Amino acid sequence: MQRVTISMDDALAEAFDTLAETRGYASRSEAMRDVLRETITAHRTEASDGYCVANLSYVYNHHERGMAARLMTLQHAHHDLVLSTTHIHLDHDDCLETLMLKGPVAAVRHLSDTITAERGVRHGLLNLIAVNLVHGHDHSHDHGHGDNGHRHDGQPHIKPL
Repeated sequence: MQRVTISMDDALAEAFDTLAETRGYASRSEAMRDVLRETITAHRTEASDGYCVANLSYVYNHHERGMAARLMTLQHAHHDLVLSTTHIHLDHDDCLETLMLKGPVAAVRHLSDTITAERGVRHGLLNLIAVNLVHGHDHSHDHGHGDNGHRHDGQPHIKPL
């Protein structure tokens, strides 16, 4: 086992201690190991060359010059990845947008990084779920919603990994 020492400001240390206590860790070391494992696992998922569905949420100040137009331009430029956008007015200045995305992991990750790197975007968070595309579902079946079956006409099913 290796010993690693890190430095952090008091506010971050206090927040980390609160997180560790809330989650029931006996020590900072145990909490830090789990946080690192979670981050590494997420990175591996995001770094895969497969397919995903994702949710990207971010906050921005709509008064920032050209911000809304820049974000809209990015979304239109990646229309093949963006399934939907939800826009919420948080207060007089700030907006929360949530994008539902679908596509190759690398492309979704790139779009997420591009949007969250925009000057004026804050609190960007990507929740990425790796999936398998299951082809060959050109058939009718009932999902139990009283829909009496529907056709997929060659569209693949998306199965979370």
